[in-house]
Amino acid sequence: MTQMRTETDSFGSIELPQDALWGAQTARSLHFFAIGNQRMPLEIIHALALIKWAAATVNGQLGLLDARKEVAIADAARCIALGEFDEAFPLSVWQTGSGTQSNMNVNEVIATLANADTDITQDTRVHPNDDVNRGQSSNDVFPSAMHIAALRQTHTLLLPALHALHEALLHKAVSFKDLAKVGRTHLQDATPVTLGQEFAGYAAQLALCRSSIEHALQAVGALALGGTAVGTGLNTHPEFGARVAALLAEHLGLPLRQADNLFAAMAGHEALVGLHASLRMLAIALNKIGNDIRLMGSGPRAGLGELLLPQNEAGSSIMPGKVNPTQIEALTMVCAQVMGHDVAIGIAAAQGQFELNVYKPLIALNVQDSIRLLGDAMHSFTQHCLQGLQADAQRLEEYLQRSLMLVTALTPHIGYDRAAQIAKLAQVEGCSLREAALQLGFVSAADFDLWVQPRGMLGVV
Repeated sequence: MTQMRTETDSFGSIELPQDALWGAQTARSLHFFAIGNQRMPLEIIHALALIKWAAATVNGQLGLLDARKEVAIADAARCIALGEFDEAFPLSVWQTGSGTQSNMNVNEVIATLANADTDITQDTRVHPNDDVNRGQSSNDVFPSAMHIAALRQTHTLLLPALHALHEALLHKAVSFKDLAKVGRTHLQDATPVTLGQEFAGYAAQLALCRSSIEHALQAVGALALGGTAVGTGLNTHPEFGARVAALLAEHLGLPLRQADNLFAAMAGHEALVGLHASLRMLAIALNKIGNDIRLMGSGPRAGLGELLLPQNEAGSSIMPGKVNPTQIEALTMVCAQVMGHDVAIGIAAAQGQFELNVYKPLIALNVQDSIRLLGDAMHSFTQHCLQGLQADAQRLEEYLQRSLMLVTALTPHIGYDRAAQIAKLAQVEGCSLREAALQLGFVSAADFDLWVQPRGMLGVV
């Protein structure tokens, strides 16, 4: 049976496990918000701990915190930021909309760890509110943690995965540059392209997405620190916010700064809405790219069969030898999830009333989930699908030679209507374009051979 201890706060006494590092406010949240199994993302917890480290350091520099407390708080916060006490943060993400309970969870754990420091005496015990949370409010700290976590994960996980995928697509574009194939519009045959041109197009789509994400990150670097409860900076030193942001920027190597308008930074979340809009844009592009490759790899005998997918695992529990586009399926499911997250984030961000948006945990959860899912999915797709992807040159050539839309090359010479008659006749009688053109008498054999050359229709390769 779990041994319990009693903690007391301004709301009275409450029991919690004897060995718990948290205190009464965390215990109350566990009791009153036993909702679902989604926990506050650890990226947010680690970002909160980093803020507590920087806050303690700045408060010490400003003479607002006892030196022994400063060191003890900073040391405990650094350990939490490194993930050494992740089990001490059990709160549901479905809590108060300001993230107050998770902020207090971090404050309480830091206080417990700090009070275990040998330099802390009974007279200098660290208080979670008065000391760890000095100069802060959940209302400015939690949104700042949301921004820091988003920046860190985007720079360390998502952008490297996006870069690797972009480079892999460029490599395929070069490898496939001489493979002419049927182009398709409306899922119908169109004039020729090269497989390399298609893959270069995919790479260009992702380059545009990367540019959009990088632009959005500029706004995410602005932190609400120093605003405290409503943006006025009540109960904090006027230099606190800017100095904490500067210290975090130096420590993390990220473009962090105090927001120009602290009221806007707490009441609205347009910066994260903009970032996630770029993630949604990336999801849209990835979904299109994935589905193109899925279709070109369909078959192997009853589909297009232009691409040969890597054979990573059994595709069916009943059909032996079946290979499915599983990496693409995983990627496109992630894209669907991200698009759904974007809807939820938009609704949540629109719900700010007066000085505070109170849907912060939902926004934090979905932004972090999208970054992590997209980063992991792109890495998996690159490693386990794209790098091993091969083209079936023979199938590409067969489709190209049979394409009715090669007739487009005749249009400048015999006009649109006559070219259309040739295509229709070839389709009805199942003959080649050349045979149909000669049967109708619209061109000579020599002119047809001169004018209808698939590789002369490719434009700039």
